[in-house]
Amino acid sequence: MSLLIAVCSQNRKTVTGHAGRCRKFWLYPVENGLPGERRLVEIAKEETFHERPGGLPAALEGISVMISQGMGQGMLSRLGRHGVKAWMSPSEDLDESVQAYLRGDPGASLGAHQHEHGHEHGHEHGHEHGHEHGHEHGHEHGHEHGHEHGHEGGHGH
Repeated sequence: MSLLIAVCSQNRKTVTGHAGRCRKFWLYPVENGLPGERRLVEIAKEETFHERPGGLPAALEGISVMISQGMGQGMLSRLGRHGVKAWMSPSEDLDESVQAYLRGDPGASLGAHQHEHGHEHGHEHGHEHGHEHGHEHGHEHGHEHGHEHGHEGGHGH
């Protein structure tokens, strides 16, 4: 069984994330479970997944697997429509990532997690900040306002 694995490597040295904007990929041909010699493919900015909705960039036609350090839900869906399996590498090492995938390692959590995390983080941050600010302000103000009488009465409210 032969596979063609594409590894996102924007810096040409390590596995990188942002697969949709990546322009440099190492292609590893795999025969009978063994990776062959990798070759670097560079695509134009206009050919990236982000710039070109729909299909796969011409240079990546025929890939079976895309290894990256991160990608969003849209990218996962698009790869899936073209029969390409997405795999998130926990390692930045190119060869190690390919070997780990071929061994059947589970990989890092998929892109959906990243999207949710970003959303939650923004929400929490706004909420906490508003809450703390209001609380501190109210507390200090009430405390300073009349220590003997206001403290007991204010506390009850």
